[in-house]
Amino acid sequence: MCADSNVDILQARATDWHANHNIYCILDENYPNMESFKEIIPFLKESRIFKALTDKHKCYESHVRMFWKSVRYDEQEKTIYSAIRMKDENDKDMDVEVKFTVADVRRVLDLKDSDDDPIIIPERLSKGFWFRMGYAGHVNDKGYIKSRFAGHTSLWPYNISQVLFNHMVDNVKGEKYIMYPRFVQMLLNDQIPNLPKDPADELKLNHVSSETLNRLNKYKGLTVEQEPRVKGMIGKIKNANYVAPKNDHWRHENSNSEDETDSLRGMT
Repeated sequence: MCADSNVDILQARATDWHANHNIYCILDENYPNMESFKEIIPFLKESRIFKALTDKHKCYESHVRMFWKSVRYDEQEKTIYSAIRMKDENDKDMDVEVKFTVADVRRVLDLKDSDDDPIIIPERLSKGFWFRMGYAGHVNDKGYIKSRFAGHTSLWPYNISQVLFNHMVDNVKGEKYIMYPRFVQMLLNDQIPNLPKDPADELKLNHVSSETLNRLNKYKGLTVEQEPRVKGMIGKIKNANYVAPKNDHWRHENSNSEDETDSLRGMT
């Protein structure tokens, strides 16, 4: 399989790319506007997604674009294949095959999950997570129904490696936009350590800025008095040895967190 030439790859430069996609986080309690998030920083540093959140991997547009231009998925092998063009020892073009599975995503991103972990978190658990955090809005808002971050890091086992891989497979079958540039570059560098890198080709990746943190710490349209009450830390954020309750309950019986019975009435 041949990769497209750099001319073809760069012809559509930036038309399917946004600098805010796949951004990395800065987990430094001395960073501006980080004061309100200091309690959660140690937990995130120990979480299964720490490397995926914070790795400042340099990305190169021609590499990432070439990967997505040449990509294919083998359903039987459950493997993503692609090819990256580079020069051989005689300065001639050659295509180097790359391939990876869910296991490679897990290893390279150090995600610390398992094939036995679920990839779907029941809707009531996602809603329950927001109740436990003191959320006072409408729980049937689809933005909160899809809140998988809870499962990624705090309460339940979650196979984020498989979820990321599935999204990449969907992209293979779809429009093939420049998805997950950091993750793709990390996978490429893992398989092709001598991949040449041109500083002029480097993608500028954004990170969570002090301005973003300031927006996260405010509730649009609400006065300070109207903001949801402050809640204590829960789940693995509070206790590294936390074990999720069974039978899709969002809290243990002896928990002083939001009562399930009362909160469930708001979900009907």
